[in-house]
Amino acid sequence: MTAPMIRIDLPSTPPDIDFPREERREVGCPERRTWVLHEDAKAGLCVGIWECDPGRWRIEFGPQEHEYFIVLSGRCRVHRAEGGHEEFGPGQAVVLPPLFKGSFEVLETMRKHFVIVDHAQ
Repeated sequence: MTAPMIRIDLPSTPPDIDFPREERREVGCPERRTWVLHEDAKAGLCVGIWECDPGRWRIEFGPQEHEYFIVLSGRCRVHRAEGGHEEFGPGQAVVLPPLFKGSFEVLETMRKHFVIVDHAQ
């Protein structure tokens, strides 16, 4: 028997609101809004929509943490710790691999659909 499909609908509840931790902030203190649409702790899976105001902060992924996202609106840059960056806008997507280190910069208020898988969970 196959596992059941999981339908992901648009958010119907208010988002969780947070801000980058002070020690990680590089530019500003942007408000981040997250709607978790599906979560399976046993599988280490989290799916949702994330929205953020302009700003920049350091990010660091765990050894078994991956993130895929597609930009729905706005623009961002993902900076690599060793230098260089990639910019993403509406319709563009990226996979950030385990142990990724760098900075996330929101250039224009953005919204993304994300999938995070963390097998360390």
